[in-house]
Amino acid sequence: MVQTPTAPAKVSKLEGIKERSNCLREPLATELLNDSTHFSEDAIQILKFHGSYQQDNRDNRVKGQEKDYQMMLRTRSPGGYIPPELYLTLDRLADEYGNHTLRITTRQGFQVHGILKKNLKATISAIVHNLGSTLGACGDLNRNVMAPPAPYKNRPEYVLAQEYANKIADLLTPQTGAYYEIWLDGEKVISGEEAPEVKAARQRNGNGTIFHDKEEPIYGTQYMPRKFKCSVTVPGDNSIDLYTQDVSFVVMTDEEGELQGFNVFAGGGMGRTHNKEETFARMADEIGYIAKEDVYDLLKAIVATQRDYGDRVQRRHARMKYLLNDWGVDKFKAQVEKYFGKTIEPLKPLPAWKYEDFLGWHEQGDGKLFLGVSVENGRVKDEGEFRLKAALKEIVETFNIPMLLTANHNITLYEIAPEAREKIESILVQNGVIVDPGAIAPLVRYSMACPALPTCGLAITESERALPSILDRIQALLKKLGMGDEAIVIRMTGCPNGCARPYMAELGFVGSAPKAYQIWLGGSPNQTTLARPFVQKMPIDDLETFLEPLFVYFKTERKPGESFGIFCDRVGFEALREYGENYQPAPQPIKSRRPQGRKIRYRVGIYDEIYDRIKVAAKEKNVSMTQLVGDALEKYLADL
Repeated sequence: MVQTPTAPAKVSKLEGIKERSNCLREPLATELLNDSTHFSEDAIQILKFHGSYQQDNRDNRVKGQEKDYQMMLRTRSPGGYIPPELYLTLDRLADEYGNHTLRITTRQGFQVHGILKKNLKATISAIVHNLGSTLGACGDLNRNVMAPPAPYKNRPEYVLAQEYANKIADLLTPQTGAYYEIWLDGEKVISGEEAPEVKAARQRNGNGTIFHDKEEPIYGTQYMPRKFKCSVTVPGDNSIDLYTQDVSFVVMTDEEGELQGFNVFAGGGMGRTHNKEETFARMADEIGYIAKEDVYDLLKAIVATQRDYGDRVQRRHARMKYLLNDWGVDKFKAQVEKYFGKTIEPLKPLPAWKYEDFLGWHEQGDGKLFLGVSVENGRVKDEGEFRLKAALKEIVETFNIPMLLTANHNITLYEIAPEAREKIESILVQNGVIVDPGAIAPLVRYSMACPALPTCGLAITESERALPSILDRIQALLKKLGMGDEAIVIRMTGCPNGCARPYMAELGFVGSAPKAYQIWLGGSPNQTTLARPFVQKMPIDDLETFLEPLFVYFKTERKPGESFGIFCDRVGFEALREYGENYQPAPQPIKSRRPQGRKIRYRVGIYDEIYDRIKVAAKEKNVSMTQLVGDALEKYLADL
């Protein structure tokens, strides 16, 4: 029997919903059959485990009318792997049932937005029949398992990282038949055979890690206290934000490339709540090293520790990061070792971590190529001269190649024959997609934003829709200060849940009120330092006034090669504030910057085709769209 501690007298409401769901069946299965445009609150919670969130388009809310209900559907794609059949299906579904776009998540999956309840079953069924799944992409269980999006065939550690991301995902996939009963009428489509060692590990009890008498041997009837996130990477490669995961495994090989074991990190997490000091972002701790044959039992021991001792009363306190923080690493390890049945060895030496985005052309190591394509804010769409969605469809249809999605919501196209390189590049360029990573503005290349408004119910303010113009303004400010080529990792979220991981950024924007953001500073370019909150509520209209003294201080006092985030962490917030309070901006010609004390107004409208032309011209001149339009209008009015 599992050694479950005595349950608390009163658990959160969601714990009861999970327990009564009959392993994720009800009330979802019943409500799917009715003609309502939306699900009940209880069904919404169970729907998440199947990979979907119920949302409403907040742009379309009208007082006295029903909300514009729609579903967001998320794929389960271990390591970001998307086969060509699945991509073409998702492209079609986005047009047939969605909002004509796809959104790459920061956990290497795709999201389809805008699906109506009546079309949800057809959408999920099509995904499953084309080598995909949405099971476990949301909910209180293991989410999508991440791995570096680099398909090197001649570097065994990268091959192993992808392999074990898939195996860990299989191990922790819900075993309930609910998914196939509800969405495929009981038909169980097998997209890939599980490894025998994974099947065996799921049933191996160890020291109380599984339930022998339940449909869910690892999760039981109540699943996890909260979401649980895993990753697998290789020494030195921090393309998956290793320190933000509940559990991270680092592949350790010998000189011949043979797998020996794994270094293990645990206890990371980004989500928090404004004005709730008991909630916080946290970096993962070093746990130790285990031999390769022990990886599944060690993972089950960690899962069982969180499952049995995680907080099921206060959901804000339910992530594993709080258990580690409350207990400390030693107590946590001791409990894990009880379930594991062995002692965890000390961590093996590792090189310094470095963020990699793998953009541009690379050799796979087997004669073929791969290409990393930057996708601003992860939105695959056709808009004006930028037609990434059309380009990807043509490329995948023509060459039948797979892709890997990245943790920075970009795309890696791979298995490309050298003779196809010129044609693929031509398709992308003709559709307005930048292929050369050196031609991408550094602020854009390393930025991320969550979707936020209008669909996310948690959003306090804008994120994805606002970040492009904010980056334009920051770029214009840096250019004015003679820092135009500066690369700063900027991440933005519309609420404190941290889906774009802003708490590891050099400059993080976290929505705190309409048109206002909490500002976080002090992260590092390689995401190895946790940022800290610098101001609680900065009106976005004050962006330039707020950032200028920080950038000037950085420019004048930085050490050689020092990044903005590391500089902020080194000098400290007290020094940053003191410099800002005493800062006197140098006089500037009115034409070259927005005059002090004047606000930007937004009541002038322009046609789409003019907007697109302004956007292209502003990018070519390396100025903000606001400045370009302002200069043009000043010249026009002066000539009247």
